[in-house]
Amino acid sequence: MKQKLNLYFSLFLKFLAFFAAFYVLFNSSVNMVIFPFAFGAMFALAWANQKVWLVCPAYVFAGVLNCPTWENAVSLIVAAFCLIVPYFFHVLCKKNMKKWEFALFATISQVGEVAFQIIGGFSPVLCLVEVFLGVLFMFACIIVFEAFIIRGFTSKLTALEIVSLFSILASLCGGLVVLNAGQFSFLKLFMCFVLLVFASCSTSLLTLLLASIGGIGTLIATNNPLFIAPFVIWALSALLFKRKNRIFMILAVIAAELLMGFYFKIYYSFGIIQMLPVLISSVAFFILPNSFCNELAVVFNLSRDRLAMKNVVNRNREILHNRLGNLAEVFNDINLIYRNLMKKNMSFEDVKEILQQELVDKICSYCPERSHCHRTYAESTKKVFDELIKIAFDKGRATLLDIPSHLTSRCKQTTSILSGINALTSQYKKYMTMVQDVDTSKLIMADQLLGVSKILGGLASEVESNVSFDTARESKILDELTYHNIICIDVVVYERDEWTQVVSVVVRNDDAGKKRIVDCVSKICGKKMSVFETFASSRPGYTVVNLQTAPRFDCLFGVSQRTKNGSKVSGDTYSIIKLDANKLLFAICDGMGSGDKAEKASELSISLIENFYRAGFDNDIILSTVNKLLKLHKEEIFSALDICVVDQKNGLCDFIKMATPKSFILNENGCKQIETGALPMGIVDEIKPLVEKECLSAKDVVVLVSDGISDSFVSDDALVDCIKSIKTKNPQEFADELLEMALAGNNGYAVDDMTVVAIKILDF
Repeated sequence: MKQKLNLYFSLFLKFLAFFAAFYVLFNSSVNMVIFPFAFGAMFALAWANQKVWLVCPAYVFAGVLNCPTWENAVSLIVAAFCLIVPYFFHVLCKKNMKKWEFALFATISQVGEVAFQIIGGFSPVLCLVEVFLGVLFMFACIIVFEAFIIRGFTSKLTALEIVSLFSILASLCGGLVVLNAGQFSFLKLFMCFVLLVFASCSTSLLTLLLASIGGIGTLIATNNPLFIAPFVIWALSALLFKRKNRIFMILAVIAAELLMGFYFKIYYSFGIIQMLPVLISSVAFFILPNSFCNELAVVFNLSRDRLAMKNVVNRNREILHNRLGNLAEVFNDINLIYRNLMKKNMSFEDVKEILQQELVDKICSYCPERSHCHRTYAESTKKVFDELIKIAFDKGRATLLDIPSHLTSRCKQTTSILSGINALTSQYKKYMTMVQDVDTSKLIMADQLLGVSKILGGLASEVESNVSFDTARESKILDELTYHNIICIDVVVYERDEWTQVVSVVVRNDDAGKKRIVDCVSKICGKKMSVFETFASSRPGYTVVNLQTAPRFDCLFGVSQRTKNGSKVSGDTYSIIKLDANKLLFAICDGMGSGDKAEKASELSISLIENFYRAGFDNDIILSTVNKLLKLHKEEIFSALDICVVDQKNGLCDFIKMATPKSFILNENGCKQIETGALPMGIVDEIKPLVEKECLSAKDVVVLVSDGISDSFVSDDALVDCIKSIKTKNPQEFADELLEMALAGNNGYAVDDMTVVAIKILDF
């Protein structure tokens, strides 16, 4: 029952809407002589699948109310009959009517009207003009109804559809201009509301064109250009505050109306009644839902929305995600293949068995005592051979002193046995070294392939989600930059993730370095933004400035070094690199010893580590790979490594330490020590660095030192006391002062290469 009531109510509202539209169109004219618009609208509504049994009664009642004569009533009934009969005939035949058929029936429908007009002395030529204009208006209405009623608010209007829409609005204005309730103007009520909506949802050009068309519609109907100027002034006033809050647009239009009415006296009379239509339409616009305006903006193709471009971006991200995921799987499969290609080392017992058998075959096979030794004393002989092989492996060489007396007393081949054992063990060691190097190379390749697989998988995850563009903020940023005399030709605002918002602006080269850009973008986005890259635009004379949500913390750092006395170059190498927009890496690499060899060792290690980190590899893969590469080197290269990775977004800090002195975090609560651990890189196959995570706060100071600094103090506690005693807030001065104190502990003599890196954490 409730559903039926709702249905009847909606049908009643639709009937009233049709009735009101027809009543206005019956009053719309050309110079108050011909009235061609109402019947065209009736046929157009039928074409747009509106219920004929609602449209035709609304048309007849509106026409009779407008002109209550029997001639007019007959003319209206004839027109409705010419629509109803062919319409239902085509419905029964299940055959769609074509537009030319509608045009034909619409022309025939005016036979009664034309006959009565000619009998009444009306010009036949004007009658034909009226019919022609009515049919033309029908086609305009069909074009618009197809766009809105049939297609919906899903795509932009074409140029022809916009022209047709404006012709309908002009006709409505021509009808409303003569419909007043005393001094209350329905025309002003309608046009003020429509102009405010257009100003917020469409382009400035279309809004001004609409204002002009509305005024021209009243001019055509009444031969009076009175409303052209007010409508254009309303449009200009609203457009001045288009990018601001709605209330500013409304206030601007109200102020313009007051000025025109009271100050410039543009109207014949002006008072509160004449002002009321503008106030009512302003309130109606203010409470209009944003969703409606957003849908209408699509229809008028507000160019800043660029839906096609954004859909292309997201589609490309989806394709890239799939390809990166497939590539990650390929590299992971190759990684597994390389690991399976590695030769597995035999157990020492198996090696002894093989070498012993080869020794027997080469030396003992021709000995006349073979049966006696390997049968009668088989167990004893095997044990001696095993021990000799073990000694050769452990000491590098077996001698006559290692052979038991019971074997020398009966064996005449002891010299040959010794030389054979030593030769075989030496050859096997060389072979195993070669195999291990090959296996290490395969493992390095496997590690790199695994790392590449993880990087591609991470990139695939980053581009998996769609980019959410923020059109409203784009427009506001453009206006704000223009207001501050920064010429900006394009803005894109999107969210990379829930925490990070990215803004890309294209500005003149002269404006690219202005701090005002950051201030304006931060103001519109409601959060602090920072520039993370700038590059030349494809358009000459312009630069692209990319900004993103500023991290929570910033880092200032200072570095101080001193080469060991007597050495020309330092074996300590430091590195400070930006891994991404929010992460910084600080590292000290100490090549064992000093001088050229230590310098080359530390430079090689730190260069490898920098490049791996920049590429995005994991800590474990980086350190494992660098360790294996150093171990493969012909010369022995050992390096102590101290790494500190600071995440500016949340203040988390990763310490990765291998055979380095302690690191320190100085804050208000004291000085925390980060322990050391692991052997230097390049010594053993498998490394286990100390990895510790700390949470930093603003004003904390992180101190990294090489062993040349720590060894200059009698103990770690003495070094801690020294760090606490430094009061400067400048990290460079802090590093310089700590180095001077370390040198003072050795009477100004650098006993080893000395490096200090001081990092101060600040609020961004």
